[in-house]
Amino acid sequence: MITTLLIIFIVGYILIASEHILGVNKATFALIMCGLLWAVYSLCSHDPNISHEMVEALGDTCEIVVFLIGAMTIVELIDRYGGFRILVDKIHASNKRKLMWILAFVAFFLSSVLDNMTTTIIMVMMLRRMLSDQKERWIFACIIVLAANAGGAWSPIGDITTIMLWMKNYVSSVDLIANLLLPSLVSVIVPVFIATHMVEAAPVEPLNSQDARVGYDLSEHHRHLSVLILCCGVAGLLFVPVFKAATHLAPYMGILLSLGALWLLTELLVRHYKLDGKIEGRVSQVMRNIDMSTILFFLGILMAVAALSQAGILGELAAWLNDTFHDVYIINGIIGVLSSIVDNVPLVAACMEMYPVANDAMIAASADPSYTSLFIEDGLFWHLLTFCAGVGGSMLIIGSAAGVVAMGIEKIPFMWYFKKITWLAFIGYISGMAVIWLETLFLNI
Repeated sequence: MITTLLIIFIVGYILIASEHILGVNKATFALIMCGLLWAVYSLCSHDPNISHEMVEALGDTCEIVVFLIGAMTIVELIDRYGGFRILVDKIHASNKRKLMWILAFVAFFLSSVLDNMTTTIIMVMMLRRMLSDQKERWIFACIIVLAANAGGAWSPIGDITTIMLWMKNYVSSVDLIANLLLPSLVSVIVPVFIATHMVEAAPVEPLNSQDARVGYDLSEHHRHLSVLILCCGVAGLLFVPVFKAATHLAPYMGILLSLGALWLLTELLVRHYKLDGKIEGRVSQVMRNIDMSTILFFLGILMAVAALSQAGILGELAAWLNDTFHDVYIINGIIGVLSSIVDNVPLVAACMEMYPVANDAMIAASADPSYTSLFIEDGLFWHLLTFCAGVGGSMLIIGSAAGVVAMGIEKIPFMWYFKKITWLAFIGYISGMAVIWLETLFLNI
């Protein structure tokens, strides 16, 4: 069974990567792969609880998918009302290379407050208002993905995996920031420095009211609506982590609440200002522009990975890594690379099951106390795992939610990313790990 599942996954993965060669949408192969993996698992395992397991996996997946739909709708609504035009006007750079640095740092710090997926949606939509050349936008969008993933790694609320580790007391917020802020920053600075040489140091092209990239331009009489929707939309996104911390409910419930409030607000605005015929200002109209193929791809790929997790493949992999290498840098380095292939959430979950937080009794009873001590709360293993699982996902465009979103919005080819960006992400990844090693060696943090 295990061999069959792996063959299906590898073949499906190759077909997804060949989307632009075959001319078939990647969601097609993701959904087929998902169905085949669960079918084989059901037929071969004879597990009486498989229906329950599948419902649980679907529930976990749909939490992310519903969140994605809500966030994409809010961001599209901001764009429809001209909100991103306001932000674009506030960003000033004398040339495109400086613009890349500005966008990278904005994405890095923004994703530490919002999640990396929402940050990428906002930043890439802004980017579409700044650059007309598609190939240039691809490079900038990929840098945003790298920065957003790295920014989410050092904050306890910046990524799903950091939230998991933080909520289960594997890491604490202060120690996580103190240990991973500099490595995460370095993992962005190094690739951005190289990537700036991929674009010309030409002036940033101006926008005019006739430019198709501007989107709907509200009249001066209604321009305050752009500011209102921008502020309310961003506030709605920022509300999500606050709602989660206060209620302990899943983030998708917070995004649905924000979307509902914005829906009511826009309905009132459309009626009051009689915007019908001028702008499709209702949420029901905006949702028509949501890329459902990206949503379905996300659903298929996450459910496919869930099948591998339920089959025990990921858990066995974690055990093999521990027995074979017995070194936290190598283990987490490999986990980071794997997180660019499969979703980092089940990988981190498998590690949390394989390696419980060590206490004094476990260290004293261990055959290798110095190694076991690396697994205490805020130990080196957990900080490395947080960094590697978050930053490592950037090495392939489908290795993170941020990458999948950017791929869907800008139609970035998988192989183009692999040829142009993967090596940059890898250099940043290794550089960040080197900083963690130096911090541990010289600063003992």
